Amino acid sequence: MAEGSECAETAEEAYESAPCGQLSTSMDGTIVRINRTLLDWLGRPRDDVVGRLRFPDLLTIGGKLYHETHFAPLLHMQGEVSGVALELRTAGGTRMPVLISSTVGYDDAGEPLLIRTTIFDAHIRRSYEEELLRERRAAELARRQAEEDRARLQDALAVLQQSLLPAALPDVPGVTTAAYYHTASPDELGGDFYDVFAIDGDRWGFFLGDVCGKGPSAAAVTSVARYTLRAAAMHEPTAALGTLNAVLHERFDGGDLRYCTAVSGTLRSDPETGRVTVSFASGGHPPPLLVRANGTSEFLLSEDGTLIGILPSSRFPQTHVGLAPGDMLLLYTDGLTEARVEGGQDFYGPEALRSLAAQYAGTSPEALVQALSDVLAALGSGLTDDTALLALGVRPLGR
Repeated sequence: MAEGSECAETAEEAYESAPCGQLSTSMDGTIVRINRTLLDWLGRPRDDVVGRLRFPDLLTIGGKLYHETHFAPLLHMQGEVSGVALELRTAGGTRMPVLISSTVGYDDAGEPLLIRTTIFDAHIRRSYEEELLRERRAAELARRQAEEDRARLQDALAVLQQSLLPAALPDVPGVTTAAYYHTASPDELGGDFYDVFAIDGDRWGFFLGDVCGKGPSAAAVTSVARYTLRAAAMHEPTAALGTLNAVLHERFDGGDLRYCTAVSGTLRSDPETGRVTVSFASGGHPPPLLVRANGTSEFLLSEDGTLIGILPSSRFPQTHVGLAPGDMLLLYTDGLTEARVEGGQDFYGPEALRSLAAQYAGTSPEALVQALSDVLAALGSGLTDDTALLALGVRPLGR
């Protein structure tokens, strides 16, 4: 008997001092039993609760309304309800977040007899949820800030990129021009460049090039290259590239080797025949593509010099070609021809460029450049390098 009493006392004590609140109510909600843990949370004596209050009386006004309209009907229908977040109202008027689970107890005849309810202190969970919410808000704020910073950086890079290119191409007598610059990534500053400009009364200069690398260092080389080639344009193209080679080699020959490829040339138009004489030199750059008005096309494979800026001095042999009315000359950087197509297996390549350009024979530089810009847009992720395009076309006579 002593052992049984001791076990009964132990079970009672376990109930009273459980880490969670425990109570039992009649089916109308009147509290018939409550443990010490819950009474301590409420700050109420047992005599003020048992037989005097209904369970909803322990809840806040909102909780009481929810209990009457949702919790109790669902409990009577299902026989149990688990993990509902409500708030207790303590004797001092404070609100205590809790998680409530209730189950209906039945007699031997299957009739509902009482409701047993277990209540867990949700302070820790509420604190965790609030902390999680704060972290999510902070992460969202950081994400938005990062997006805004990236947008500002992209805007700044776009402005800087445009500053390295001519604002507009000039009107060249007897010649139409079109240019396009495709940025592979808005987060990186590219090193491609081009320009068309007047040299003297009847000569016009042009160039297109590609600096190795990306970012501010590449932009610095681009700036040097553009201004050097414009300043040296009074000389023949071969001398202009030789000057650029000497400048880059002297300036960047200190461990941070910087070089570029480029095509530099001059145009001279004959107003009587409408023909244009082109003289150009190349330093390690893809060959210009000549598209005749009759539909034929060819790459002008000249004897190129080496990469510009690698050696203290280098020869850049000059090439001459005559353009008739309707002919076009296309200069481009290798971002286009070395772009990946067909799932990254193959390059776009020179022959694809030649085939497309031939379809625009006899049209205009604007039409050809527009078609190529559409190709660049369609290449998507296959295009990992910036691409510059410059097309020069001879006007038909009388236009």
